[in-house]
Amino acid sequence: MHLRHRRRGRMSAVAALGLLPLALLSACSGGSQAATAAEAVATPVYTSDADAPPNNAVLSVANTALGKVVVDDQGFTLYMYGHDSASPPKATCDGECALTWEPVSAQDGSVAVEGVGQGLVGEVTRSDGTKQMTLAGWPLYRYAPDQKPGDTTGQGQGGMWFAIGPDGKKVAATS
Repeated sequence: MHLRHRRRGRMSAVAALGLLPLALLSACSGGSQAATAAEAVATPVYTSDADAPPNNAVLSVANTALGKVVVDDQGFTLYMYGHDSASPPKATCDGECALTWEPVSAQDGSVAVEGVGQGLVGEVTRSDGTKQMTLAGWPLYRYAPDQKPGDTTGQGQGGMWFAIGPDGKKVAATS
């Protein structure tokens, strides 16, 4: 019983400390209306990698054996699928396909870019209701068998999968 009382006391203290910043914010408000919790917690939209938080979606460009390709925040090559559509954007890789070709999730529309035009970045709603990132309308995928950053083993798979360049076009194999 004593342990339960002490645990409840700690939980109350933690809850009170959690409310302290909100109370201070309300007390410091110069206007007649106190700030609401929604106003205190704004969600910014990031458009460059300089102001992006660590877990923000990132697109950048890397030099590979194929030339310049778009990569994700971990440096893995991103691909486009020939059965998809760019105009209008439509993703067709579902089910088993999406286990090997992982759709790149669109995270709240906030994407940091480096070497890729911000205006080319968008999103499409997949058949399961999730959002997938697009580049020049093409839904983006990561090839699960790529083992390390810069791998391009998905290039040309089935004659329909291609690394995507910073211009949103498929990257042709170099000789």
